[in-house]
Amino acid sequence: MSYSSAPIGIFDSGVGGLSIARAIRALLPGEMIHYVADQQYNPYGEQEKSTIEGRSMKVVEFLMEQGCKSIVVACNTATVNAVDRLRDRYDVPIVGVEPGIKPAAERTRTGVVGVLATRQTLASQSYNGLKKRVASDVCLLERACPDFVSLVERGHLCGDDTREAVERYVGPLLDAGVDQIVLGCTHFSFLAPEISKFCGDGVEMIDTASPVANELLRRINDDVAENPAQMPGDLCCWRSKVSALDDSVIRELWGQEISVETILL
Repeated sequence: MSYSSAPIGIFDSGVGGLSIARAIRALLPGEMIHYVADQQYNPYGEQEKSTIEGRSMKVVEFLMEQGCKSIVVACNTATVNAVDRLRDRYDVPIVGVEPGIKPAAERTRTGVVGVLATRQTLASQSYNGLKKRVASDVCLLERACPDFVSLVERGHLCGDDTREAVERYVGPLLDAGVDQIVLGCTHFSFLAPEISKFCGDGVEMIDTASPVANELLRRINDDVAENPAQMPGDLCCWRSKVSALDDSVIRELWGQEISVETILL
């Protein structure tokens, strides 16, 4: 296998990173994707920093053993807690995800921006450094939303429990006058339709899936090579916990039948 046809490795604590994988597939249809859902430790957003670092290292070590030419850390929490260590250790392009507060700060008309993320992301030095650099002149209203992660992991993208959670987390932000809402967790991309429906036309959702895919394209063309294949690449998927429900949710979010294997990390 030539290096250009080597797979792209993507991981998250669960199924949320499939939102990034879908954006990558849309932009780079010929690429083979190897995806790991570390559901044994889901959600990363409620774990300690040392645990997140350790799990990220184990997952990336597994993906490198599969011959991946680049790695996408498709998790805001893992990015802010572990991406620097990963880049120090592995000599391949490693692309992370960070909340899109810069474009939100640039686009806001009311000066009030809502950020939906995990507890660990909001508490991280990386995130707090980012908001000081790019959003010091706007009001950021931050909400940790652990229930959003569990809803997506169970495949509950709509319904009464999802609408109740959206109202509980997002309602106070609307009352405070936000006109931009940053989806600071890859899981939340799958809830964007329900959040948008609740917010109405006056509020813009800021998602980072497409920018991450574009950054990956730039990096692999600079540092390795894009896969020249004309046919869609395969998706190989692993998860670190046995659950038939997880398998069905993964297939639903990816949009087609795929096999899901269990690995012990």
